[in-house]
Formats: sequence, structure tokens, C-alpha cells
Amino acid sequence: MRNGNKKTQLSLMMFFQFFIQGSWYVTMGTYLGQTLHFTGVQIGLAYSTAAIAAIISPVIVGMIADRFFSANRVLAFLNIVGAMLLVWLTQINDFSLFFPVLLLYSICFMPTMSLCNSISFDNLLEPSKEFSRIRLFGSFGWIVSGILISSMNLETLSTPFLIAAGISFLAGLYAFILPYKAPEKRAEKVTVGQILGFDAFKLTKDRSFLVLLVFSALTCIPLAFYDSFTNLFIVNVGINNAAAAMSMGQVAEVIFLFAFPLIFLKLRYKGSIVAAIVAWVLMYGFFALGAHTGQTGFIYAVLPLHGFCFTFFFVSGQLFVDEKAPSSLRNSAQGLIAFATYGVGKYLGTLVAGNVVHQYTTAQGAYNWVSVWIVPFIMAVVILVGFVALFRENSKSKSV
Repeated sequence: MRNGNKKTQLSLMMFFQFFIQGSWYVTMGTYLGQTLHFTGVQIGLAYSTAAIAAIISPVIVGMIADRFFSANRVLAFLNIVGAMLLVWLTQINDFSLFFPVLLLYSICFMPTMSLCNSISFDNLLEPSKEFSRIRLFGSFGWIVSGILISSMNLETLSTPFLIAAGISFLAGLYAFILPYKAPEKRAEKVTVGQILGFDAFKLTKDRSFLVLLVFSALTCIPLAFYDSFTNLFIVNVGINNAAAAMSMGQVAEVIFLFAFPLIFLKLRYKGSIVAAIVAWVLMYGFFALGAHTGQTGFIYAVLPLHGFCFTFFFVSGQLFVDEKAPSSLRNSAQGLIAFATYGVGKYLGTLVAGNVVHQYTTAQGAYNWVSVWIVPFIMAVVILVGFVALFRENSKSKSV
């Protein structure tokens, strides 16, 4: 198959996968808070399901997609089962059932991100130059889903879960015709550690890899505040079409994904990640300023920054992993970075964010948003200083 056709197929794969999550993930906090009347802690726990699933997903990816089944078929199975679970979620109003069903769905969904990355890397001639252009179609999917949800005024309804279910089922069928990603064939005896994907932890012997892994996890703690409560925040302060407003971050992400290869040549790994953390510091600071002054212009001004942060933080990390990992560990290594960021980091972040919001919510249900946003602002500043001081790029890394 010609490389151009492969790129088209991979781009559509990314579009579907991010459309699925963008349909329900952004507005779930508003739906749970305003419609189902869940508490701040319960909303935080609901968002923690993605993090718990990300902790489990390296096991799924390492055990199945690296050795036994094609990544394409695993992706298809997970998306189709996930579609059925999303439909079930729309029928649940009680947190005691909503949480475990959402957790089951998240366990299906989270491995799909690593699978999409590994399928892409395996079918691109020059991943460091081509992957960001493939990945930007994921941003298109997120933008389209946000605009659709806002234009139909669905943010307080369960309908976004149904929309995500339909696309998830379609993406599952589509995975069967993607460029084939075969499992690794090995002649030697496979150990339990290899089956579970634990071999990827060998990469932590490289100091630069270990520091990046640790600070990637730490950075995702303040990031969880954005994921869990930004939609509720901007709805609460009176911004209409909140999901569409938040999609400005994905518009910016598209722009920076186009520009990423050129900028990355100058910034490299350390510069790219430092720039992302600085932008998060600014965003949380302006959120607090907007909440304090009541001027929504401060909030609108920094919503696009999330797209810049996401691009330079996550894409740089994924490329770093791809550069360090041998081909036999590529899926497991991508699962490891997902474990650190979407797993450990965001799990801790959702617990912290949920409790902080609960702490600064009055008995009448009013939120003290200034105090809420000051917490991730301070955390991001501390993480920034630590990363700048400790991370050193390995001069022996392959050139990009």
C-alpha cells in the first residue's frame, strides 16, 4: 500500500478515536454536576476511571497486542465493546452503578490511544516528521465533537454518550481495514514480565527517560483540574456554548501540530516540555484572575493555550519513548508513558482536584473558583522548577 494511502487511513483512525472521547469527556462534569447532582468528589472519582484504566492498559497492550493478536483486531474489539458500555451509561442515574460501568468503559478505551500511536509509528517512514500531522486529525475529531455538542445544546444531557457510542462502533469496524500491525514473533521463551509488558520498565535505567517519566506523571496532576472541572467552571461563570469554547484549545492544537516539526528542531525535548508547563502556569493563573475579576476575557484568552500544552507535552513524550524503545518493546513502552501520564498522574490529579473543589464549595453549592485554580497554578510552578533542574537530554539520542 502506498505511504500516502496509509497516512489517510491513519489520519481517519485518529479522527474517530479522539471524536469518541471529545464527545463525552469534556461535558461529563457538567452533566454529572448539574443533571445528576453528583458531588465534587464523585465527579473527581468519575474522571479518575480514565486514570485507573491507564494504569491497567499497559498490561492489556503488553500482553495482547505485542505478542498474540494484531493491534488492529484488539483496537476493533475494544471499540465495539466500548460502544455498548457507553449506551448503558445513559441509562444510569446512581453513582454506585455509574462508576463501575464507566470504569469498565475506560478500561476498554484507554488502551486504544497507545494502540493508535503504535499502529501509526509502525506504518510511517519517518515518525518524528510525520506523526504530528497524523495526530492533528485527532484534534479535528475533538473540535468537531465539541462544536456538535454545543450547537445542539447537549452539555447537560446524556446524549453525548450516545453520540460517542455510535462513533465507537464505527471506529471498531474501521479498525479491521487499517494498515496491518502484526504482533512481534519471538523464538525465545516468553517470561511473565514480558507478557505483562513490564519489560518496558527496563528503559528507566536511562536517567533522562526516568526523569521524563516521573515529571510527566507529576505534570498530569494539575492537568486533571482542567480535564475535570473547566467545563463546569466556564458554564458556572456564564460562558455560553462551553464545549465549543473549550474546542479553541483543539484549534490551537491543530495549528501547533502543523508547526511542531519545525519548532521541535529548535526546542528539542526539554524545551518543548518546559514551554508546555509554562503555558499551563499561565492558563491556571488567568483562570484564577478571570474568576476573581469576573472578566471572561481572561478565560477566553488562555483556553487556546491548552492545545499548545497538549501538543508539546504529549507528542514530545511519545516521540521520546519511540526513540528510546527497541521495536520489540514499542507497544509496551507507549503503554508505559500512558501508565505514567494518563494513569498515575491523572489518577492522583482527579483525587486532588475533586477534593479541592469539594473543599471550596459552599453548603449552597457555590464554588470558590479563585481558590480552586490557585492550587494547580502553584503545583505547575513547582513542577516546572524541578523539571528544568533535573532533566538532561541524552546527547546520544538519534537526531530528529
